[in-house]
Amino acid sequence: MEEVRTYIGTLLVSVNPYKELDIYTVTQMQLYRGVNFFELPPHLYAIADNAYRVMCSEYNNHFILISGESGAGKTEASKKILQYYAVTCPTTEQLQVVRDRLLLSNPVLEAFGNAKTLRNDNSSRFGKYMDIQFDFKGAPVGGHILSYLIEKSRVVHQNHGERNFHIFYQLLEGGEKDLLCWLGLERNPQKYAYLIQGRCAKVFSINDKNDWKIVRKAFSIIDFTEKDLEHLFGIVASVLHLGNIQFEEDSNGHAIIRNGTQIKWISKLLGVHLSILQESLTHRKIEARSEEVLSPLNVDLAFYARDAVAKAIYGRTFTWLVNKINGSLANKDSTRKTVIGLLDIYGFEVLDTNSFEQFCINYCNEKLQQLLIEMTLKAEQEEYEMEGIEWEPIPYFNNKIICDLVEQKHKGIISILDEECLRPGEATDLSFLEKLEEKVGDHAHFVTRKLADQKTRKSIDWVDFRLLHYAGEVTYCAVGFLEKNNDLLYRNLKEVLCNSKNGIIRECFLLSELDSRRRPETVATQFKNSLMSLIEILMSKEPSYIRCIKPNENKEPGKFDDCLIRHQVKYLGLMEHLRVRRAGFAYRRKYEHFLQRYKSLCPATWPHWHGPAAEGVERLIKHIGYKPEEYKLGRTKIFIRFPKTLFATEDAFEIRKHLLVSRLQAKYKGRLGKRDYQKKRKAAIKLEACWRGVLARKEAKRRTWAVEIIRKFIKGFINRKKPLCPENIEFVRLVQYKYLMKLRDHIPRNVLDKSWLQPPSILEEISEMLQKMCIRNLVRKYCRGVTPERKVQLQQKAVTSAIFRGKKEGYQQSINLPFADTRLKETDINPKVLQLIQGEKVKYATPVVKYDRNGFKARDRLLVLTQSSAYVVEMAKIKQKIDYATLKGISTSNLGDGIVVIHVPEDNKQKGDVILQCEHVFETVTKLCMLANKQNLVKVVKGSLRFRIGSGKEGTMVFTVGPEPHVFKAKDGQLTVVSNQAKS
Repeated sequence: MEEVRTYIGTLLVSVNPYKELDIYTVTQMQLYRGVNFFELPPHLYAIADNAYRVMCSEYNNHFILISGESGAGKTEASKKILQYYAVTCPTTEQLQVVRDRLLLSNPVLEAFGNAKTLRNDNSSRFGKYMDIQFDFKGAPVGGHILSYLIEKSRVVHQNHGERNFHIFYQLLEGGEKDLLCWLGLERNPQKYAYLIQGRCAKVFSINDKNDWKIVRKAFSIIDFTEKDLEHLFGIVASVLHLGNIQFEEDSNGHAIIRNGTQIKWISKLLGVHLSILQESLTHRKIEARSEEVLSPLNVDLAFYARDAVAKAIYGRTFTWLVNKINGSLANKDSTRKTVIGLLDIYGFEVLDTNSFEQFCINYCNEKLQQLLIEMTLKAEQEEYEMEGIEWEPIPYFNNKIICDLVEQKHKGIISILDEECLRPGEATDLSFLEKLEEKVGDHAHFVTRKLADQKTRKSIDWVDFRLLHYAGEVTYCAVGFLEKNNDLLYRNLKEVLCNSKNGIIRECFLLSELDSRRRPETVATQFKNSLMSLIEILMSKEPSYIRCIKPNENKEPGKFDDCLIRHQVKYLGLMEHLRVRRAGFAYRRKYEHFLQRYKSLCPATWPHWHGPAAEGVERLIKHIGYKPEEYKLGRTKIFIRFPKTLFATEDAFEIRKHLLVSRLQAKYKGRLGKRDYQKKRKAAIKLEACWRGVLARKEAKRRTWAVEIIRKFIKGFINRKKPLCPENIEFVRLVQYKYLMKLRDHIPRNVLDKSWLQPPSILEEISEMLQKMCIRNLVRKYCRGVTPERKVQLQQKAVTSAIFRGKKEGYQQSINLPFADTRLKETDINPKVLQLIQGEKVKYATPVVKYDRNGFKARDRLLVLTQSSAYVVEMAKIKQKIDYATLKGISTSNLGDGIVVIHVPEDNKQKGDVILQCEHVFETVTKLCMLANKQNLVKVVKGSLRFRIGSGKEGTMVFTVGPEPHVFKAKDGQLTVVSNQAKS
């Protein structure tokens, strides 16, 4: 078998073989389980098992850092380690659920976070750190995932030969027909602008249809509800529809949307108002004279706004997805747990064109390289001091100078980039480059074309800058740095998303963001802060390292590109690590373990050594012939400097082992004479014959017993209908037992379930009695299970039935939908509003669309109900207050339009009747009339209704049906409400 792994100390170097090898089986897992680190060939399982055993014995936390280029096998290595823990760790049926969720979180995150690139068909476009939590028995009981820098720009743009994230293609290829129809999608990815830029929607090595099935199964195991999936797939489809929105220029040079098909689908799937969404994509809200006004966008800015929405939606949804998975992995037990972290992070990247993403990735690798060297040196020095061995300072390149160049406060590249993004005036990528030359131009590791010498200048473009990283030079193109770092949404677009009826979008875009005047952190600063937090997490744990290497660019098995390998060895910092390990001792082992393994090599220690282990090891290595410069003896361990010394000892041990086995085989044959040998042989044959006789008699007895039992039950079957007697009693008892055990699994679960397992004829009377007892028990259990909350629900549903039954469309469908206590929590309502309502407790609040009395313009508002009044609220203002005591009536149509008219008295305080449109009309009207105690004032009207506009003025509202729902002011001045044609 070809070796694809090796060690540098305890660091594993793993080469991607680009083919399946029989080295990741359950047999291999059991082989490495509990074995000392260097006793078997290098393997991922050895790293995983070593971290697990040390964690269990010393009760401390560990992490395994997996890094390498795209396509080197990082994600697969992470999966193999997870599978190893799933198979080898102790578990129970309850913990099996946690194990399955840990394993199945991978396909979900890969679907939403991985994509085909030029280098890898399943490239992770985000960094992932997963903590696996273990209890005191060493069983996995939970987990937690952190994600870093999802590549949002891929959503709207892919290079030639690359794809968007897998989930888009999986949904189109594997999604059920009804699901695609509901989402407004077609199976052909060529129909979607966001999926065809790379010109490789179909990839031979990727089975999107099969991957979709795996992802769907994973969703069910990880505990996603149908509502979650409905909203999640709605978001994925909305991104595809966004990419198909095209803008044209009107006569004034402003962007307009001619074809509204895509935007209608987005409005439906995200639950946002159609006209407001359309307006927000073609206009930008700006401040003018202390007022906010809408300014029209040109076509280029409209496309920018569209792409910004797509990136923001996808990026925040990915964060929501990670949090949702964390919720399912969370362990609620407060007892202390130990963890093993898996860090699957992007390796150092040097592409033909390196942009903002590569800058962040390489900065991350600088920090991790700094951590690796510091932790390796620190661990070495601490162990030497503990064992009483003299520490010799080791020379190495300290890359802190490069980390400071990137991250230093006020002076580093990230601070300069943020300053350019936030400053007033026209900032561009070139102005950013000029500012870099001005502030860090004299740094030894920073070069631009302007600052370079004559020879270097030829290889740097005018828009480039070059950093001299620990792993080598990387040239970055500054174009796009400001745009990717800013990643801002226009305020009016954010308002639209904050008011979405899609549950996930509403969680991702909070109303509190609109009130905050503080500018959000830039992408680079967010990444820097999250990286600092990660470093703190890793510094508190014991490290293990896996470096993955790609043998060639063409993914061919058996091909080894020396130049590419040398390039990766340099970029992965392996030479630095090797230099540190070589300067010290390559191998160290406790005296007891070393003596136990190699004691057969010395006559003085074989077969037993009765003195202290340290003295035994000293006697052993003198007999073997170790030279003084090859080893050191510590307080509890032996340190061996050169690997060749250990390999020679291991070879001698293997030779000795085979020799001992041969001697044992010949031992007794050599001692006995020929005559004695024949006697012993005859005795052994006789003993074997006697034993076989015992086994045969035992088998014959068992068969006789079986025959008697079969005869008895045949006789019982023949006499089964007779009264109980010795001939049938055992058969009847067996039938009763079998029926009752089967009935146990088929008992009705609720009072509406009328099914009952058909009994055998001899048990019909007993079965009838059991059925009556079961029904009585279910009825009693149901009555006891009606909670106060359920009672309130039933009371509200009774009021709804009295008002709407047989009068309004949609009532029948609303029966099974429970009413919410409120659609908005108090924390979602502006604190200023809560102050203005003078401390009254909010009983119910819901988003509504209010239609002005003048012009009937649609306005997003909140309807807030308290114990004594109803309030119509805009952001931090109360637009109208209606005391329940003065409420004249509530009107709604018989159609499914969601319109509610609240009739108020004619006085100076009230401006006129309130016209609202809300999604949960049955719930809202029921809550309002119950709080006001005026159920008899609710009217369901047909055709039209009259409402008061102001003092002495009245208006008419006309209700009709049509192909598309719409509310508009007709030419005759009437407010016309069009509802969907009801399905027959």
